[in-house]
Amino acid sequence: MAQKLSPEAASAKKKRDLAAAKTPLRKKRKAENQVERRAYKKRGFNLRGKDVHHCPDSGKLILVSVSKNRGSLMVKDKAKK
Repeated sequence: MAQKLSPEAASAKKKRDLAAAKTPLRKKRKAENQVERRAYKKRGFNLRGKDVHHCPDSGKLILVSVSKNRGSLMVKDKAKK
């Protein structure tokens, strides 16, 4: 479900989101996730509905459901930082 924002707010959010996606840490993590996802696929894992997630406690990459990765799991990660 998309947020209902005014055109000005939507434009500002788009700029903020793009800036956040282009940070060096975010680029590094995205690249790591792509490599790991391809490795899972090569090993025969069914990746439908799954995301590769950076676990903040161990620093390891784990497979989690898309809904869990977009929901409370991410909120808990942010609270720990």
